[in-house]
Amino acid sequence: MYDLVEPLGLVPYFADESDEALRALGLRNVWDAYFAGRAAPFGRDMPAEAVHAVFYNFAPGEVARHIPKVWELTTPEAALAARERGCVAGMRRILGELADDPAVARAGDLLLKAATSAPVGGRALFAALRALPVPQEPVARLWHAATLLREHRGDGHTAALLVEGVGGTEAHVLHALSVDVRAQDFGRVWHLPEAQLTAVIDGMRARGLVGTDGWLTPAGRATKARVEALTDQLAEAPYDALTPTELDTLVADLKPISAAFRKVFPM
Repeated sequence: MYDLVEPLGLVPYFADESDEALRALGLRNVWDAYFAGRAAPFGRDMPAEAVHAVFYNFAPGEVARHIPKVWELTTPEAALAARERGCVAGMRRILGELADDPAVARAGDLLLKAATSAPVGGRALFAALRALPVPQEPVARLWHAATLLREHRGDGHTAALLVEGVGGTEAHVLHALSVDVRAQDFGRVWHLPEAQLTAVIDGMRARGLVGTDGWLTPAGRATKARVEALTDQLAEAPYDALTPTELDTLVADLKPISAAFRKVFPM
């Protein structure tokens, strides 16, 4: 289900229409758009420190460069509307005629049934999204359901990282090295000051996760495997709400939809 749902959840980050709709509100750059769109369910009064805690994997100070500044430029309500509008436009462009196929409405309804069945306890971002009105238009409904499930999984992933004692920046290093990319070349952390990134890697080396060669040790790879296994386990609950027949229908409907996004998104 991750392989089928994740491409839909990536629409805000890889479809230009989302950023364009948000920046049209007066936001300064794509990171303003990111934080305004993703943090909007919390409202304007949630401090940067709390957003940082929920999002988890940003380096110190990165959230505070945008929150609460974005709420001087627009409102959470406008950001939510713009994000949905842009994502639907991006999805329609990518899906083409498939956007109006009955499979989109079926998949949206089944994904929403799964997403809204999941308990919200301990999942702050999922809970905030769960409180928003559900779109009625089929493409918007499908995107909303996929976003709910993506953030439900994301909250669980943060819990899994915490269980293993892996910090936010460390999570990026762990992932980069697990796919044979040096941390200094990985998109989410390469921009950090060299001393800051080196300190993170040195800390992981001291705990036996990274070897003297700069790559993951067996213990590091085992830690990554445990994080991913627990993340998968914690993401199972929503799908328990679907019957076997419903799950089969959902998988069949999502396959061509997901494939369309995989053709254009770097996965």
